[in-house]
Amino acid sequence: MFGPLFQIPIIGMELEAFAVLLIAALAGGAFGAALGALPSFVFTGFVVFLGEGLAVLEGEFDAVDAVTAGDIATGITDTIGFGAVTGPHIAFAGGVAATAYAGRKYPEMEPTDWDYHFGKDILYAFGTKPDILAVGAIFGAVGMLVTRVMDGAGVPTDNIALSVVATAFLARIVFDYPLVGTVGGSNLLDMSPFEREEKRVAADGGTKTNRLATEPWLPHQYKWGGVTAIGLVGGVLGGFIWLETGSIFLGYAISAMSLLFLNLGVEKIPVTHHITLLGSTGAVIAASLVGSDPIVLVVAGLFGAISALIGELSQRVFYSHSGTHVDPPAMAIAAFMLLIGVAYLLGVLPNAGYLAL
Repeated sequence: MFGPLFQIPIIGMELEAFAVLLIAALAGGAFGAALGALPSFVFTGFVVFLGEGLAVLEGEFDAVDAVTAGDIATGITDTIGFGAVTGPHIAFAGGVAATAYAGRKYPEMEPTDWDYHFGKDILYAFGTKPDILAVGAIFGAVGMLVTRVMDGAGVPTDNIALSVVATAFLARIVFDYPLVGTVGGSNLLDMSPFEREEKRVAADGGTKTNRLATEPWLPHQYKWGGVTAIGLVGGVLGGFIWLETGSIFLGYAISAMSLLFLNLGVEKIPVTHHITLLGSTGAVIAASLVGSDPIVLVVAGLFGAISALIGELSQRVFYSHSGTHVDPPAMAIAAFMLLIGVAYLLGVLPNAGYLAL
């Protein structure tokens, strides 16, 4: 109606279209709070898997009646999987913020088997509690806005991942958590207090609490050797999936779907979506430089390992010592893709993977 008359420059949208996206993002953030941050991200995996699967089929058959090849998948992957319904910057971010809020407002809701601060329990679904859904809605909208502004400003990284990180730190500020937190060991990277099961000393001067002094993001995935190993494995598989299908995001989707088992309590399920995504990205870059598929897979493995190590470094600095979830995979993706984006703009790399620069 009035949309074509008004353009929002840095958002890059007409007003009416922006209003639709904003309303949907509010609902998407509330949806993430209702389901819980991690369950909502599992849905991201399923939706992106569907979208990328359709893209592969469309590419294989090269025609769908009355639909340009790629349009169906683009609608599912971009507007739903990475959009207002299950986009990590909206639904997952809304769930993370809702959990941070509940950690302050409703400590009595904390499960008895949860050893960390309740503000980190991203497995927890909050159902229909109105104030928690409202927090999720607000942060979902903020996540959408941050992503749109960063895209409009031409920030050369994965701005969905960057937005996930930004809103997580914003939640710490809004709900009065420390940005980094009290270091339990000898330095930020020291995980030995966790291994000794040391408890955190309360601020009142000496009363021990049930909370661990150092809280690694994944108790089964924090040692450097193991992180490197799963990085190599996941990176190669991400690269192989791209070689066989042409989809950069299919490996990411499979990794995200696998977190259903982590959410259901299966022990030692690794988190790998930042690994498979960068593995496929490394394969795309390597394929532009070399004609050997084995070398492409080696590069994919190296990219996966680097992303895994960036994620581990991030969790040791920003996750382990404070009381809310700041997502290590999102930090890894944002940081690594920024390096790739800048290297491409400087002419060092032939392309920037999936970044449209």
